[in-house]
Amino acid sequence: MNEKQKKDFNGLISEVKNCNLCSRMCNRTKVLSEDNGNITSKVMFIAEAPGRLGAECTGIPLHGDKTGKNFEELLKHIGWKREDVFITNAVLCNPQDDEGNNAPPEPEELRNCNNYLKRTIELVNPDIIVTLGGKALNALNYIKGHSFILSKSVSQELSWNKRTLFPLYHPSNRAKRYRKKEAQMSDFAALKCIVDPSTGITAS
Repeated sequence: MNEKQKKDFNGLISEVKNCNLCSRMCNRTKVLSEDNGNITSKVMFIAEAPGRLGAECTGIPLHGDKTGKNFEELLKHIGWKREDVFITNAVLCNPQDDEGNNAPPEPEELRNCNNYLKRTIELVNPDIIVTLGGKALNALNYIKGHSFILSKSVSQELSWNKRTLFPLYHPSNRAKRYRKKEAQMSDFAALKCIVDPSTGITAS
């Protein structure tokens, strides 16, 4: 990480911590920090939102709950570690319903966080963006429109906004109804075949 990159990232972290655009998330943990991973990585994962029992408590995306454990197992399956990649979310705070359970982010909340996501992508400048779940894939529409549908585009190399996009299913237990664990492991193995977190897209 060069000095400008570090300064810009710290500035972005500060802006996020002072954000109050979403009324139901003003008092939630803002999950953007050095704990998100390697800011010089060639691989960026984008999930949906921090989990109530995970990142909301730990401040680390995809960490501390069952979803985080599943994600870490998938990384381990291909010999990668958290510090090899950069991980963020389409929205940086945990959305909850009236009963305090995890809830999907509203379109307005995705739009509110979109500037932060766009700037994070520009700052990290990954060779490949791996979206985890339909919400994360759709969130990229607010940056540059696309027509990709997760069920039809899963585990494919796609061109988006002059970058390579690789949509995958979310590592939550709920998503296993649509994409079994074995298939997700194969998806991660396919990802490893096309990119190295340190050196970028591998030659075909």
